[in-house]
Amino acid sequence: MGDMLNSSAALLTAAQMGEADRLTVASGISEMRLMENAGRAVAQAIVQRWSPRPALVLCGPGNNGGDGFVAALCLAQSGWPVRVASLVPCEQLKGAAAQHAALWQGPVEALTPAALDGAALVVDAIFGAGLSRALEGAAAQTLVAASQKNTTIVAVDVPSGLMGDTGANAGAVPCALTVTFFRKKPGHLIQPGRRLCGELVVADIGTPESVFDGIRPDAFENDPLLWTAALPLLHPEGNKYTRGHALVWGGWPTTGAARMAAHAAARVGAGLTTVAVDASRSDAALPVYAAALTSIMVSPVAVPRDLDKLLADDRITGLLIGPGAGAGPDTRARVLAMLHASRATVLDADALAAFKSEPSSLFRAIQGACVLTPHEGEFARLFPGTNPGAVDAPSDKLARSRSAARASGAIVVLKGSDTVIAAPDGRAIVNANAPPNLATAGTGDVLAGMVLGLLAQGMEPFLAAAAAVWLHGAAAAHFGPGLLAEDLPDRLPAVFRRLARRAGAHGPDNIR
Repeated sequence: MGDMLNSSAALLTAAQMGEADRLTVASGISEMRLMENAGRAVAQAIVQRWSPRPALVLCGPGNNGGDGFVAALCLAQSGWPVRVASLVPCEQLKGAAAQHAALWQGPVEALTPAALDGAALVVDAIFGAGLSRALEGAAAQTLVAASQKNTTIVAVDVPSGLMGDTGANAGAVPCALTVTFFRKKPGHLIQPGRRLCGELVVADIGTPESVFDGIRPDAFENDPLLWTAALPLLHPEGNKYTRGHALVWGGWPTTGAARMAAHAAARVGAGLTTVAVDASRSDAALPVYAAALTSIMVSPVAVPRDLDKLLADDRITGLLIGPGAGAGPDTRARVLAMLHASRATVLDADALAAFKSEPSSLFRAIQGACVLTPHEGEFARLFPGTNPGAVDAPSDKLARSRSAARASGAIVVLKGSDTVIAAPDGRAIVNANAPPNLATAGTGDVLAGMVLGLLAQGMEPFLAAAAAVWLHGAAAAHFGPGLLAEDLPDRLPAVFRRLARRAGAHGPDNIR
């Protein structure tokens, strides 16, 4: 599966977190202490955000409920008026949960909607991430009633009814705050889980880093920790040729997409960028591109052999086709020619749509470094076996992306507010820094160009795709409201400067 990425950014499944707890107890930290640390962390997070108010802690039958009893006791000791309602009689609790429940001196009510009367804040400690069925009965009724009353809800681990491994909603209601422990889970970042969690706090409860000796995570949150060291460096002796040469296919009459992609490739660091202009359909294409692009070269392509000649230049190190290319047979032929050239290639937009009726012919042609950047609609057409309702189709975004990467042999960037970057070997990165202002025309073309620019400089495809997605989100956040796609590339220098400071670098020779 390749080397494990930085464990600080690991996303752990419910089973992996259970193993982490087991290894922690084996290392000498008792289950009682772990539960105490978890419940105290929940109470501290609440006290830091709200003034004392009537609180109701809803406790489930397992360890999540035990965390709730601890949180209730800590809140009461902080001067909060607290009541506890349990889904099962306390005598049915076991292990550390039973021991901590015994330390609660107050009454324990039945967990029903009636218990909500008078509560201004509700702590959902009913079920954690391990719930594998839809929320139902009194638990579901009570949480729905709390949500309908607009009561502040704080979730322990994950909102009850949220699938921690997938982000799927099986009865959860939106929470103001979720407190989880040691590491995030995929469901905290993948929609709709991310929206349901509200503010997310990851608390240190004493789990040692040594648990990663026995756990091999294959999902990670996108963070510069994963790829900063692999970002192309600006060497003092470098020149425009050592920084790579990016080639973008420029269609006609839709020229803006390719022009934005080329600008993004250059701004992210490609030493040279050329737009191969489709001159077969109009004599006006070349002048339009030439007039709009200054530091970027244009090269006319009137017949297939013109493209073959360009691709024969081994100084060209990265290729992109799709933005504004058209989805017809000419694009299919050009995609196959680019893949045959054995250069790092990005396929976006029309390059993906061109193969919707014969995706297997595309996948057979992918032999080397290749990144596909579909949105959900393009993804569904290119990978019909992953669509909901298809036989044996994976149900969640993480599994669908991994399945697509395995099927295609490419890095798959399934775009959205929770973009997933998946590799054929099963590794996946979930992005969480995309602001809402990215939902505007052309931002996907800019992202494709950024991936191209990093690939052209020799960056490994999986990390190049992850870096481009994160940089794309950071550039949008830096700009703020009113963003147009063409604004993104020119925000990259400021993002790079921030990364340099974060990495402890001093000047442009350290990071780009």
